[in-house]
Order: sequence, then structure tokens, then C-alpha cells
Amino acid sequence: MNQRVLCTCAMAVLAVLTPAKTPESRAGAPACPDGMKQVAEYRLFFGRSKEGVEVVDDAAWRAFLEKEVTPRFPGGLTVLDASGQWRDEARTPVRERTKLIPILADPGPGGMRRTKEIAEAYKRAFGQESVLRVIGTACASF
Repeated sequence: MNQRVLCTCAMAVLAVLTPAKTPESRAGAPACPDGMKQVAEYRLFFGRSKEGVEVVDDAAWRAFLEKEVTPRFPGGLTVLDASGQWRDEARTPVRERTKLIPILADPGPGGMRRTKEIAEAYKRAFGQESVLRVIGTACASF
């Protein structure tokens, strides 16, 4: 696998971990340990600034989470505060507050569609260029 640094914003990219083994194509993969099941693991990274100015304050984030994210994944999710960094066109490091949402869901096209809808809604709502989405598989027990 190529080693690349993925930024939290400024690239419209869907990073796929182990491309040959996405949740949709991993049928026949080794079983999870007893008491656990295979799930899709989505990670969404939301930058909160535009042109060096924070455009997504805490109240706007909570409203977005309530309107766009929670209805698509009502079974539960976690929101983490993160610090994002990327390089602009002049190769200058740009840092911004970021929200990270890791979501575990049943494998299948539904999760991919819903995470894409969330990313598109965020870009429209806050004028963002991108939302980094990462997908992989994991074993989990609930």
C-alpha cells in the first residue's frame, strides 16, 4: 500500500483502506472472533474553517449533526474533536479545528450512500471544498 499523508480537507477524496477488501467486496473474509461481527467502518473528517476563518462554530456543528448526521445513523455514533492540517496551493501548512466521526455500520451500499450524502450536505452548508471519507472493515461487538 502506498504511504500517503491524507489531509482533513482541501482534497475531494475518498480514501479506501485495503481497496480489495471494502465492506461490499469482503465476502469470504476470515470470520471475526466469537462474540463479534464484521462491520463497515466509516470515518468522516470535517474541517471547520474556510480561508483561514472558522465558519463552523459549535452551535452550527450541533445543528448540522442533529439535522444531517443523526437521522442517517440513528443507532449511535461518536464525535471527536481533532486538529487538522494540510498544505495550501503555496505549500503553506494550514491548520484548523476538525470534527471526526467514526461510524460502525452493517456492510453494504447504504452506509456508503449515507456518508456521501452527509459529506455533500456539509460542503453545501458551509462552503467547504471537501470532506475526507475513509472506509474500512472492522470486527465489533455492541
